[in-house]
Amino acid sequence: MEAVSFWHEAVDLSPRPALDGDTEVDVAIIGAGLTGLWTAYYLQKADPSLSILVMDKNVAGFGASGRNGGWASALFPQTTPALISRYGFEQAKALRDAMVASISEIGRVVAAEKIDCDWVHGGTVIFARTRLQEKMLRAEVAEAKELGIDNLEWREADTVAAEGARGATFTPDCGRVHPAKLVRRVAEIVESRGARIAEHTEVISWTKGRVVTDRGIVTAKHIINATEGYGATIAQTKTRILPLYSLMIATEPLSDAVWDELKIAQGQTFSDGRNLIIYGQRTADNRFAFGGRGARYHWDSQIRPEYDRVEGVFLHLTRTLREMFPQIADQIVVTHRWGGPLGVPRDWHAHVAYDPATGMGSAGGYVGDGLTTTNLAGRTLADLITKKKTALTALPWVGHRSPSWEPEPLRFIGANAGLLGMTAADIEEGVTGRPSIIARLLAPLTGH
Repeated sequence: MEAVSFWHEAVDLSPRPALDGDTEVDVAIIGAGLTGLWTAYYLQKADPSLSILVMDKNVAGFGASGRNGGWASALFPQTTPALISRYGFEQAKALRDAMVASISEIGRVVAAEKIDCDWVHGGTVIFARTRLQEKMLRAEVAEAKELGIDNLEWREADTVAAEGARGATFTPDCGRVHPAKLVRRVAEIVESRGARIAEHTEVISWTKGRVVTDRGIVTAKHIINATEGYGATIAQTKTRILPLYSLMIATEPLSDAVWDELKIAQGQTFSDGRNLIIYGQRTADNRFAFGGRGARYHWDSQIRPEYDRVEGVFLHLTRTLREMFPQIADQIVVTHRWGGPLGVPRDWHAHVAYDPATGMGSAGGYVGDGLTTTNLAGRTLADLITKKKTALTALPWVGHRSPSWEPEPLRFIGANAGLLGMTAADIEEGVTGRPSIIARLLAPLTGH
C-alpha cells in the first residue's frame, strides 16, 4: 500500500491476509496500533498458551502509532497538579513514576528484541521564547522541584539557539523514536510468537464474547478495544472519543555542523511554551520532523484521507520552524507533509479498563501523548486479563471513564472553538505579556 507519512516510507506495508471467516480465540484485540500490539506482546510473555487475534481495518501501524511525532515521553494528558488534585499526591506520583519507567521499558524492549527504530533516550527541550514563557516555564521547574515528582531543570539562554530564547526547560524523560519502524517491528514479533494479525478486517461491533467483523464472527473470552481516535468511526464508541487532527512536515537532512549551531543533540526532541502545541525532533538522518495542532475538527467525527493534508497548516508549520531558527531558514526545505487523527476524550484523561465479568476492556484517550502511554496500557491490560494484582493495576487511571462528547452541533462548535482559541491565546499573550484570559476560559474544552 502507499505510504501515508514520511515514517511509513521506511517500512514494508505489504498487507497481511484478512480474516477468512468465523474463528474462536482467547483474546480478540480491535486495532493493530501500539495499544493493541503492546497488549499482545505482554500477554504472550505472561501466558504463551493464549491464542490472540489482532484485527485492523487497514494495516498494523496505519494510524497514529505509525505517523506521530516520535516522542516517547512521560507526558500524560492531565498535568501533574491536575492529577494531584484528582487523586492525591501518592496516587499521582505513582502514575507519573510509571510513565517515566515506561520510557525505559520501551528502551529495554528495543534493545532486547533488537528493534531497529532509531531509539535514543535523548530528552526534551522546551524553549522559552518570550518573557511570559520564561516566567511560566521557570514556575514549572520550581513546582517540579517542590513536588519532587517530575524530572525538570532550567537551562540558561546560552545553552539554546532558538530565536528569542531566554532559556529552556530540559527533561531527560523522553526517547526519540522512528514510530513506523517501532510499530511494524512489534507487529512482526507478536506474529512470530503465534498471534494472528488480520489486516483489512473491519470491526463493526462487539459484545460479551463476540466480535462482528465484515469478514466473519470472532468468538473470544477477552475483547480489547484499542481503536483510539478511530473509535469515532464505530457506532458504539462514536461519542466516547473525538478525532482531532495533528499535522507534520519533514525537511531535507541538515549537516551535523548545522545541528551543532542549533544546539540540538542527536535524538533530542523540542518544543516551546506556546498554547497551540508544536513538537519536533532531530531524526536519525538529521532532518527536522516537526508538527503541531491547528487542523480543524470535522463534522460528526468524520475521518477521511483528505483530512490528513491541510495546506494552510503545512505553511504555518514551515513558517513557524523558520521563525524558530532564522539562522538556517534558507536551508529548511520541506520534503514531506502528512497528518492524522488522535483520540481526545471529553475530559482529556487517558484510561485503561477491563471488566472481568464481561471479559471486555479498552485503553486510549492519549491526546497525542500515546507512544509511552500505549506501552503502560499494554502491560496493565496484560496484568488485568491474567488476573494479576500489581502496582500497574492499582494506578489511578485504571477504570477511569470519561463522559461522552456532546451531540452535534455542540461537539463541532466546542472542538473548533478550542483550536481557534489557542491560536488567539498565543496572540493575546504576545500583545499583553500576561497569561491568556482566553486560554483560561477555554480550559474545559482544551483539557488545561
